[in-house]
Amino acid sequence: MTRKIGLVFALTTMIALAACNTVDGAGKDLKSAGSAVSSASGESKK
Repeated sequence: MTRKIGLVFALTTMIALAACNTVDGAGKDLKSAGSAVSSASGESKK
C-alpha cells in the first residue's frame, strides 16, 4: 500500500513538473493561482 502511494506521488510530481517545464514556470503558475484566489476573495467581500 505504501509503495502504491509513493508511486502515485512520484507520478503526480513528474506530471506537474513536466507541465510547468521549469522551476521558473512553476513559480509563475503558483503566483497566478495566488492572484486568482486573492481576487476572488476580494470580490466576495464587496
